[in-house]
Amino acid sequence: MTGTTLAPPASPAPAARGRRRSGHLRGWAGRLGFYLVAAWSAVTLNFGLPRLMSGNATDAITQQIATKSGGSVPPETVASIQKLFGGTDQGLVREYLSYLGRILHGDLGISLTNYPTPVGELITSALPWTLLLVGTATVLSFLVGSALGALCGWRSGSRMDSVLSPLSTFLSSVPYFWVALFALWLFAFVLGWAPLAGGADPDAESGSPAFWLSTLHYGLLPVITMVFSSFGGWLLGMRNMTLTTTSEDYVLLGRAKGLSPARVMFRYAARNAVLPTFTSFALAIGSVIGGAVVTETVFGYPGMGNLLAGAVSNRDLPLMQGILLFTTLAVLVANFLVDSVYVLLDPRTRRQN
Repeated sequence: MTGTTLAPPASPAPAARGRRRSGHLRGWAGRLGFYLVAAWSAVTLNFGLPRLMSGNATDAITQQIATKSGGSVPPETVASIQKLFGGTDQGLVREYLSYLGRILHGDLGISLTNYPTPVGELITSALPWTLLLVGTATVLSFLVGSALGALCGWRSGSRMDSVLSPLSTFLSSVPYFWVALFALWLFAFVLGWAPLAGGADPDAESGSPAFWLSTLHYGLLPVITMVFSSFGGWLLGMRNMTLTTTSEDYVLLGRAKGLSPARVMFRYAARNAVLPTFTSFALAIGSVIGGAVVTETVFGYPGMGNLLAGAVSNRDLPLMQGILLFTTLAVLVANFLVDSVYVLLDPRTRRQN
């Protein structure tokens, strides 16, 4: 036989990469479509609930406005309320389309308790306070609880695990409002180390360095109480997941390779154990927008939770609707972003063709 040189077969790498990229795009589009449908459902439900109420919601709201303002309600305000809650001769379909148009332009109606302030302005003023307080406490709880949980799971049965695991279970079972009230009584009323209520020093000029320092002073005690009460749940979840991953083959392989215990724990065990906890963290981050009603009410903090509590107590339906709709959409956006990031963290969730 004469020697002939055969050309190597064409590499399938570019085609495979193209298929993977197409699969990733389809997966991302599918997730986006799901969240868009969920957002549309939330908006539609928010439109329909007032119209399912017994009685005429427009007349009830108009009467509340007249009582609070001490005078007659302007005709243009009555027309706006009718567009929001029904009572016009436009028909349900036209009312729904008009409602969608106002939502897209950020028009959430007018608050009854703060008439004639728009609901959007109240939410915009309260949202930064909630992000500062509840967002900081949620991130700290997640970091502290996950780190301690990984250590307890890696050193199962150690003295640290024997102390922290039962302690976290006890802290998770204690009602938070008792912790908040006790902390407020001890550190604010008795010792005078923290303010009794508020989010910042009312005498400080807004935006000045003194103002920002006062926000830290006013928010320190609420953040500490929230972290103290909530880190136990993160600790227990991370501990249990770390216990599961320590017996996996990849962890045993890391030990067999002679890697340091710290590297095996963080690069092999904790890195995989944190994935389910990361999903719970995504849900917690999304719910941050809604605020912590108990925390903000106990400490008199001017956030979304306190605003919602006031709206419920004063039967301010437009404000309640605006807060709940805004919170729902914020949760969907946060979950979509974290869901997309999760695909990068865990390659097993990627769609392949």
